[in-house]
Amino acid sequence: MRNKYLITGCILLAFLLVVMFIGPSMPFVDTKLEAERLYFPENGKFQKAPFEPSERQWFGSDRDGRDIFSLIIVGARETMLLILGITILRYLIAIPLGLSGYKNKGIMPKIISGWHKLFSSLPVIFIAIIMLNMPFLVYSEHRMYWAILTIALVEVGRVSYIIQQQAYLISRKPYMDAGITLGMKPVNLLKSYYLSNLAPDIATNFCLDVGRVALLMGQLAIFGIFMKVDFVQTGFFNMEIVNTSLEWGTMMRESRKDVVTAFWIPFFPALALAYVIFTFNILGEGLRRFFNRHLE
Repeated sequence: MRNKYLITGCILLAFLLVVMFIGPSMPFVDTKLEAERLYFPENGKFQKAPFEPSERQWFGSDRDGRDIFSLIIVGARETMLLILGITILRYLIAIPLGLSGYKNKGIMPKIISGWHKLFSSLPVIFIAIIMLNMPFLVYSEHRMYWAILTIALVEVGRVSYIIQQQAYLISRKPYMDAGITLGMKPVNLLKSYYLSNLAPDIATNFCLDVGRVALLMGQLAIFGIFMKVDFVQTGFFNMEIVNTSLEWGTMMRESRKDVVTAFWIPFFPALALAYVIFTFNILGEGLRRFFNRHLE
């Protein structure tokens, strides 16, 4: 029986990769992203940005007159690198942390469980907003890297707890006792038994977590929390925080106002993020069915 979820997920992912790496070089994409606040049609009249979707600008423009379609294509790589960077970092920390508590004894399982309970008591979006608004993060020269680390750490406890529980169940299997009896080294046990059995669940959960991070990025943007910011002087003693990133969520920063006056500005970036969430959820379900096909 064909795995339609996996096939569909791979096709959607392939299209996303094409947009990321080939999209900016396409002739109909404006990579300069020049602002054009006024447009003068042939009839002698003029239009003021934002411009509605049309043949000239398929997805319309933002309030600076920049083509939203081009913004989405050009910003695809940066957006996905941020999302994947957060997710990969989370798993790089969570996998060894979860495996360290495989016996379910000692201090490590308590640390993992405490970490999980601490950050599971509140919605992730609230915790991320609080942490990313801390002064040392707001004014840091390396804000983007600190933001990636902060968002990754928020849910490390949840991921490591899942891995720790699964590793504990594996440690109770009869073949583990057989391997120990045969004198297998801990490194060989880790590679042959733990990682090989955990890999399917890790791959599946990783795809689902990519979708979770994409959703979080959109939520943060709506609340005006950005990964990359700069400070622009607007007066003698006044400084304004300005977003300097092209990731999709930044186009939704005024979504509550735009949804009434220019709905296309937040709609298409939100649709792009929804595509990412849908792609990796479908891919995760396809991987789950692929690894569990012997059960079906």
